[in-house]
Amino acid sequence: MIAPSIVLIAIFVYAFIGYTAFISTTKWYGIAPDYTSAGLTQYIDLFGLPRFQADVSNTIEFTILFLIACILLGFGSAVLLDQHVRGTIFFQNIFLFPLAISFVVTGTVWRWIFNPNFGINLLLEDVHLDFLKSPWLADTRTALYGLVIAAAWQMSGFCMAMFLAGLRAIPDELREAARVDGASEGRIFLRVILPLMRPITLSAIIILGHISLKIFDLVYVMTFGGPGYATDMPSLYMWVAVFRQNLYGRGAAIAMVLLIMVALLIVPYLVWSLRSEDER
Repeated sequence: MIAPSIVLIAIFVYAFIGYTAFISTTKWYGIAPDYTSAGLTQYIDLFGLPRFQADVSNTIEFTILFLIACILLGFGSAVLLDQHVRGTIFFQNIFLFPLAISFVVTGTVWRWIFNPNFGINLLLEDVHLDFLKSPWLADTRTALYGLVIAAAWQMSGFCMAMFLAGLRAIPDELREAARVDGASEGRIFLRVILPLMRPITLSAIIILGHISLKIFDLVYVMTFGGPGYATDMPSLYMWVAVFRQNLYGRGAAIAMVLLIMVALLIVPYLVWSLRSEDER
C-alpha cells in the first residue's frame, strides 16, 4: 500500500524538483523552451541583482519579526487562558478564528485597515493621536512592519493552541511539588514551565519559519512588494520573473534558492528529532 504513495511522491515532488533544478541551469528566457546549458550563470546573476539582495534581506527581517511576534503573542495568550478564567472557550475561538481564513482575505482586510484615508489613521485621529498617523504600507519605513502585523494576527492563534496544549499537559503534581519545596510562582514559571515549553517552541519556530520563508499571497495582496522593493520577497520575484517576464531560468533559480533556505531550516530539526527518538 505504501509503494503507490512513494511512486506518486517521486513523480510529483522529487521529479519536479529535479526538473526545476535543471531549468535553473539553462538559458530559458522566453515562452519557447530553451535547454541550452548556462551552468551556474543564473545563480551568479541572481545574487548580483539589487532586487534579489533586497528580497533576501526583507525575508530575513520579516521572518525574525514574524517569529518573535507570534511566539510572544501565542505564549502570552496561552498563559492567560491557562488560568481557567471565565470565557476561556470563547477567547480560544477568537484567537483561532484567523486561522480559518486565507492570507488573501487577511491581506485584503489589513490593506483596508492600513489605508491612509481611513482605518487605523481615522482611529488615531479620533483619539487625538494625529502625530502617529502614517501612510503605513506606502512608507518604506513601515510597510514591512504592516506585513508582520497582518501575518502575526493570523498565525499567533496557532502558537496559542500549541502552547496551551503544552501547558495543560504539565501535571499539577509537578507544580505542587515545586511549591512544597518553597519555590515562588515566578521561579516555577522560569525553572519548570519554560524548560518544558522548549520542544513546543522549537516546533512552532520551524513551522512558522517555513511559512514566512515562502510567503507570497499576503505580500501579493497587501503591497505587491512595494513601495519600491521594501516588502518584496523571493517568492513574489519568482512569480514576476516567470509569469510577467518569461524568465523561466531565473524563476527556477529563485525556486531552488527558496528550497535551500527552507531545507536549512527543516533538515537540522529533522536530524535533531531522529536523534532524540533514538536516545529514548
